[in-house]
Amino acid sequence: MLKHDYMQVSQDQPIYSEAPLQLLLFVDGRPKSRQQVQRIRAYLKELQAEYSFELQIIDVGQQPYLAEHFKLVATPALIKIHPEPRQILAGSNIVAQLKNWWPRWQTAVDTYLKLQEDLQERIDDNGRVTSPKSTIRSVAVSAELIRLSDEIFRLKQEKENLQEQLQFKDRVIAMLAHDLRNPLTAAAIAIETLQSNYNLETGEFHRLKPSLTAHLLKQARSQTKIIDRMIADLLQVGRGKDTEIPILPQKVELGKLCFDVIEELRDRYTTKSQEVETDIPKDLPYVYADPERIRQVLVNLLDNAIKYTPKGGKISIAGLHRTTQKVQFSIGDTGPGIPVENRDRIFENHFRLQRDEGTEGYGIGLCLCQRIIRAHYGQIWVDSAPNSGALFHFTLPVYPS
Repeated sequence: MLKHDYMQVSQDQPIYSEAPLQLLLFVDGRPKSRQQVQRIRAYLKELQAEYSFELQIIDVGQQPYLAEHFKLVATPALIKIHPEPRQILAGSNIVAQLKNWWPRWQTAVDTYLKLQEDLQERIDDNGRVTSPKSTIRSVAVSAELIRLSDEIFRLKQEKENLQEQLQFKDRVIAMLAHDLRNPLTAAAIAIETLQSNYNLETGEFHRLKPSLTAHLLKQARSQTKIIDRMIADLLQVGRGKDTEIPILPQKVELGKLCFDVIEELRDRYTTKSQEVETDIPKDLPYVYADPERIRQVLVNLLDNAIKYTPKGGKISIAGLHRTTQKVQFSIGDTGPGIPVENRDRIFENHFRLQRDEGTEGYGIGLCLCQRIIRAHYGQIWVDSAPNSGALFHFTLPVYPS
């Protein structure tokens, strides 16, 4: 066999030689593999004086797509890519494997060269002698194709996410127009009633009893709070699921906060003749939490309980000093409950059960609740209530004494 100069090519250099034996050496930057790579390269250098081959050294840190393309599970690795079939040498004894396989590779090279001699007289339509294309030269192309394929996959995912966001935006606009109408109408009626009965000269409300005046003011304030909460929830969830929710934890009396929320939503459940039962121990320890964020959680869970509990149904709220580090709160209802197969998915952003497609809401409340509770290093989950409804639980850390 004719002797040729040994050729080493970096990953960004084109190859123009047509040596029949073509090798790829995959290396990495780990210090413990450096000595092994040096031994492999030293042995290949010894072979250069007698044999003709092309070698391309590839750093997997710079070209991970090639490692994926050749399905490598370990480096360093030496791959014979020509003549076919492809063969991979890997492990801690590559030099020993190379010594064993080298004679067979040379036999394969001799066979390949003989076949090429037989093909030399084949001429293409333009009168030129055909020659085999370098396999190594195509490696750079393969790497670029793999990279582009990965980029296309990433862009497709981004496209799907953007389409989902656009669909969600359209859905929210439609629902917002529908859901805001009720609290806006209620607040407007209360304000207009107060305004039409207000006497500018005396500064009093004529034809309205003080109790009714107080009720209308409370109604207007309550409805504007509902509107504000709806917008705040939308803005918070709209920031994306990977955005961390900022919290300002402090010493919080969870029972008192819960009773405040129950009072705020009183008009909602009394209109449906629902009964609210509470079992909150007076000696329940304080929790270390952001009161405004936990208020959002309580409002969302109670609002859902009211929404899905039929008229005359029952809603239960219970507190439990679960461990020395955790307090657990549970909110149950007598609604239709949550199917077992959907109990994890209901916490996903704007996921809704099929049965709820015609029900008001955005499918974001439970997602927001989960993100708030997790920001407090707590947990939130749902079970079946004893009365066949849904029973939501969440935990919060006890305030350190």
